Amino acid sequence: MTSAARPLDAGRPPAEAARPADNIPLGIALMIGATMLLTLSNAFSKHLVAHYPVGEVMFLRSSIAFGLVCAFMLPATGLAVFRTRKPGAHVARGLSQAISQTLTVLALGLMPLAGVTAIGFSAPLFAAVVAILWHKEASDPVRWGVLLVGFLGVLVVTNPGADSLQVGALFALGNAVMYGTVTVAVRGMAKTEKASTLLIWQMAVMAAAHSLLLVFGFRWPSGSDAALFGLLGASNVGAQYLWTRALASAPATAVSPFYYLMLVWGMGLGYLAFGEVPTLHLVVGGVIVVAAGALLLWHETWARRTGERRTAPRRRDAAPSRLARPAAVRLHRPETLSLSRDHAA
Repeated sequence: MTSAARPLDAGRPPAEAARPADNIPLGIALMIGATMLLTLSNAFSKHLVAHYPVGEVMFLRSSIAFGLVCAFMLPATGLAVFRTRKPGAHVARGLSQAISQTLTVLALGLMPLAGVTAIGFSAPLFAAVVAILWHKEASDPVRWGVLLVGFLGVLVVTNPGADSLQVGALFALGNAVMYGTVTVAVRGMAKTEKASTLLIWQMAVMAAAHSLLLVFGFRWPSGSDAALFGLLGASNVGAQYLWTRALASAPATAVSPFYYLMLVWGMGLGYLAFGEVPTLHLVVGGVIVVAAGALLLWHETWARRTGERRTAPRRRDAAPSRLARPAAVRLHRPETLSLSRDHAA
């Protein structure tokens, strides 16, 4: 969940959509709301997977979310929202997300809510490693040092001990590795695909993939649990919507740090709903992972801005000198004038 495009916007591609003026307070409020809904979604999954087969939980979670997205989108877009030139990439992305979410729910059945959340924060760290090794992105000692500290925090959170905790930690780490890898692999899709198309394809593929897990068992939910399944799907869609609206309302550097509030919500809800008392390992390791993720975000933002300043062309919008020859104005190349108009727009 890290693009400024709005997934429920059925209009133009992200490259064509005009971004409104930044509203940082609104963006922060939306991001906080998204983290609350994501934590609720994980809590619903944790409760339900203790009473129903994991395949059933995943299928109902995905299919209800897909139904809600269709109900929201299709009246405005029709089936045109499914139109794409990259169906294979969409299927690969959806399958990867399906595996990632399944690993998360498996981990929730074996680990504290806050522990799964803390390990999940390592996904950007894995994404950075994949970007360096796969895409040959430039790196430096600071970046590698931050990654090393972050992975040390993950090791502290996992706290090798009980067998169930170790297996749950492996599931949570698998989710982080999968999510981080997919983030890098499909990073370019947002440049050519509509955000609404990305979302509805992801939901459709995930629902189809999770339907295959029904072979491991299905039990009709009771009335109260049926309501929880509905809330599970709705919280997923709501979190996705608030997340992307937050990134559309304010710069990612302003709102992304508030994503780490999920660890606070996870500790609080884990204690209130499941009686999970945060351990010292979880608190210390979680703080280390959060600090590493925040520092990585700051370092990469600083490096990007520094690079842009070094490569930015000199401004040529100053008024021409009175002594300049009139013919000099006609010597500008068309592409230079076009670039100037782009900057003005």
